[in-house]
Formats: sequence, C-alpha cells, structure tokens
Amino acid sequence: MNTLNNGIKGFLTVASFALALLIAPQIAQAHCDTLDGPVVSDARTALADGNVTPVLKWVKADDEPEIRKAFEKTLSVRKLDAGARDLADTYFFETLVRVHRAGEGAPYTGLKAAGTVEPVVAKADLALEQGSGADLAKTIAAHVEKGILERFGHANETKKHARESVDAGRKHVEAYVTYVHYVEGIVKAVHGGAHHGEQAASGDHQH
Repeated sequence: MNTLNNGIKGFLTVASFALALLIAPQIAQAHCDTLDGPVVSDARTALADGNVTPVLKWVKADDEPEIRKAFEKTLSVRKLDAGARDLADTYFFETLVRVHRAGEGAPYTGLKAAGTVEPVVAKADLALEQGSGADLAKTIAAHVEKGILERFGHANETKKHARESVDAGRKHVEAYVTYVHYVEGIVKAVHGGAHHGEQAASGDHQH
C-alpha cells in the first residue's frame, strides 16, 4: 500500500503542475462571457478611461475595426444619461465578448451573471493575481489524490470478495470501472488536446 501511495503521489506531483498549466488557457473560455470576467472587466476600464486599448488584446487584429467602431458609438451614447449609459455599456460588452469568442472558434450564448465562475477558475485567476501557481497546484493535487485513493480503496476492498458470488463480482466490477475511469479522466486532462485559443502541442509533447 505504501508503494502504491508513493507512486500515486509521484504521479500527482507531475499531474498537479500540468493541470495548473492547462487551466490557464481555459480561463477565457470558462468565464470570458461573465460580467465579472476579465473581458468585461477590461471593457469597464476602457470605457471609464475613454481608451479602447485595454480591450484590443481580446480580439484578433482583423476584428479591431469592429471593436473600435462599437467603442466610439458606446462613448457617444453613454453621454446622454444614466439609462443610455447602461444600455450602451451592455451593447459594448456583448459586442466585445461575441467577437472575442468568434475569434477563438467558440459560440456566443449571451452575457452571464457575475458570480457564476467555477470555483477552480476563480482560484486560477487568484493565482495569476498573486503571481504564483503553487497553492493552486497543491489544491488540485489534494483533490485528485483524495479522489484516487477513495476509489482505489473501494475497488481494492471489493476485489477481496469478488469471487464469493456473482453479486459480489459485479460490485467489484462496478468499483473497478469507476476507479479506472477516474484515473483515465485525469490522464486525459493532463495529456488532452488543445484548448480554447491554444495551439496543439507538437514534437515530444504529443501523446
């Protein structure tokens, strides 16, 4: 058992850092369409300062003219009154997010309410703000370790009784499948394909 645990912990050390790296490219996909996400946050800053530059990084170069035009329209309309400002801001947020997602090959399904970001994504954002991914990697590793050991423990226990009856054998098979699929899911996450806006790995990184 100690040998198994040491092997799992060794795997988790590698997996946790790989998962932390994989999360970063998914941040934009995960909450670029939320009102408290990074895209809209930059849009609010741009509108407040009257400077479109902060949002241009979110779109492709070919899409800049559309965003600049939408930005100028928004600045003009938001001067009318508070109601017009809110409508104009929402129009710009929607335009920016739609163009951003289209540029990355993702569908636009509308702006999402603030506070709808997945906890792990919020932690990934926090890690970037703090300039360190160590705590994020440790948190992910701890969850993965707990998940593996729980499923392994159940599969290992049912294995001891698998030959006692057909019913016991089926219980072991169910536990075994759950355990193996969980591990497979982790491996796929670590060695998965390209994510939102990410080029597929090449060379020695292909698996």
